Amino acid sequence: MAGRVSADDPRIGELLGRALGPGDRPRAILLGFPSDEGVRRNGGRPGAAEGPAAIRRALARLTPDPRDGADEARALVERTSDLGDVAVTGDVEADQRHLAAALAPWLGDGVFAIVLGGGHETTYGHFLGYVAAGRDVELLNWDAHPDVREPTPAGGHSGSPFRQGLEHPSAPARRYVVAGLAPQSVARAHLAYVRQHGRAVFRDELTPTVVRELLAAARDPTLASFDLDAVDQAAAPGVSAPGVDGLTAAEWLRIAALTGACPAVRSVDLVELNPRYDEDGRTARLAALTVWQLLHGLARR
Repeated sequence: MAGRVSADDPRIGELLGRALGPGDRPRAILLGFPSDEGVRRNGGRPGAAEGPAAIRRALARLTPDPRDGADEARALVERTSDLGDVAVTGDVEADQRHLAAALAPWLGDGVFAIVLGGGHETTYGHFLGYVAAGRDVELLNWDAHPDVREPTPAGGHSGSPFRQGLEHPSAPARRYVVAGLAPQSVARAHLAYVRQHGRAVFRDELTPTVVRELLAAARDPTLASFDLDAVDQAAAPGVSAPGVDGLTAAEWLRIAALTGACPAVRSVDLVELNPRYDEDGRTARLAALTVWQLLHGLARR
């Protein structure tokens, strides 16, 4: 990840991984999954495959927090390794298995993982990383949609990852919580399915108190997924399925910081950035700030 190098004006791109030597264990990793074939299968607009590169460009330009007390966050950035992207082929199931294989050693070793999507099919590959590591996991999704649709005859897609995780034949997810739901985007049957397996929280119910309650109730290990379409379209136009009356950018970033600080959360993914529809790069900047806030939260553990 290239950055602007300056002794008195350092950027994340310059600092990322700087304290790591050969063979050193990172505190956190970044891993891209440039896939949007699952979005195509789900009838969405393609382009999310370009998301990881756009997030990295925006993240590299950010400045580390200059305020007193932020040294731990900067130190964490210097011990975060960017592993690049998983090579994808367009075969959703094979690509998800490749993502799982790339993640499993890190998840098994307790290294915090941030997966940069990609469509929301990213999350099922992320989940399979826990299966491959032999670890039971709980699912937490910040999203306007529950994403518990049935797979299509062609297979899983961006709208099915949490159903697939909950119905995995050998290692189903323990519980599923989704928060930020837009009522106009949730079928009654899907709401009932979520409630059968965990908890559903709608956008107008997602107060700061509820956010903290959800994170306090999370059980170790928890996989947290951040779907950018939960944010109002005014702040996040560049997503696969934009919506109105979503979370504000400030609400979203506070949730990211609190999620990063939650001891039960062991990995996250950030999905559905679609640079083809991103006016002025604002959604990519929001995605980069999401990663920034996750790392700041993680540094407070």
